[in-house]
Amino acid sequence: MARGRRTKLGIIFGGKSGEHEVSLTSAASVIGALDPDEFEITVIGITKTGRLADASEIGRMLPASVLQRVRTSPSLEADNSKMRVLSASSSDPGGFTTGPGIIFPLLHGPYGEDGTIQGLLEIAGIPYIGCGVLASAVGMDKDVTKRLFLQEGLPATPYRTVRSRDLGKDLTELRRCVEDAFGYPMFSKPANLGSSVGVVKIHSADEFERGVRFSAQYDRKILIEKGISGRELECAIIGNDTPSASVVGEVVSAHEFYDYEAKYANPESRLDIPARIDSGKAEEIRDLAVRAFKAIDGSGLARVDFFLEHGTGKVWINEINTMPGFTPISMYAKLWAASGIGFEELVRTLIRLGEERYQERIRISSSGNHDVIQT
Repeated sequence: MARGRRTKLGIIFGGKSGEHEVSLTSAASVIGALDPDEFEITVIGITKTGRLADASEIGRMLPASVLQRVRTSPSLEADNSKMRVLSASSSDPGGFTTGPGIIFPLLHGPYGEDGTIQGLLEIAGIPYIGCGVLASAVGMDKDVTKRLFLQEGLPATPYRTVRSRDLGKDLTELRRCVEDAFGYPMFSKPANLGSSVGVVKIHSADEFERGVRFSAQYDRKILIEKGISGRELECAIIGNDTPSASVVGEVVSAHEFYDYEAKYANPESRLDIPARIDSGKAEEIRDLAVRAFKAIDGSGLARVDFFLEHGTGKVWINEINTMPGFTPISMYAKLWAASGIGFEELVRTLIRLGEERYQERIRISSSGNHDVIQT
């Protein structure tokens, strides 16, 4: 990437999901870490109600020190965009003539990480960083993700999916069924959410109904998973068709498990990078991470989370995150830093991968022959 010509990067942040605040922190972290002489950054905020934010709202979403490094936009567009999305308050639809060259959709959870914003960007003809529509949607839905993992012979954590509408008044039969299958402890979690929002560790029959109903507030489907007693390990992925895996890191939670508060609020939680595991086990995890990424047809980036079971040494895949956090304490960038790729180089690589995938889509759409093949 040539010096002297700034990369025009758009960052979409905020969003409707329960991970809105995480997205704000991710955006501020990315903006603060990038060299303003190399990156011309435009920010596009999305409010908690799903509207494109105006300048005053963006001013409340980002720290003042960050705002000095960016320009704001009340619309979503790019240089080669086929369409344009305006905020309801935009009074000058023709006033923004030069948009970002590529978008970094730093949105976590539903309405951002689940394929919705990726679909909008593809319709608009705007290049973007990260997984496409299918991989984003699949990666967001833990139920569908696990089905694909199992089909590919990957060791997904044992689970059962329950639709929230089918919970009914009496959960005795469901409780007995999962008790027989998993025993205690077990976890209940929304199928389509991240950052451990809505996740409950259930220790006994007395806690079952409260835990399951709490998780059901967040999604139409919930997963009830076997509680694996083990170490929590993570591996970062970067690439398109030939992805690479980072070193393996370990999450040491200040709480009983790595819940939302332990991730973002408790300074006693820590990340050990690299994880203190033998080289053979680390290589096994790295291989599984790449296979998981390919199983959902991932592109750009992802983080794959694992359990290393106490006693047995068995590796279980917990889940895959197609837009991991970029906060100061997030594992993704730290794993790549430990693997020899600094933050700005990481962002440059993600931009290149997004542009490559965009050009691939352009080539395929423009070279297709719609004539009837004679046989």
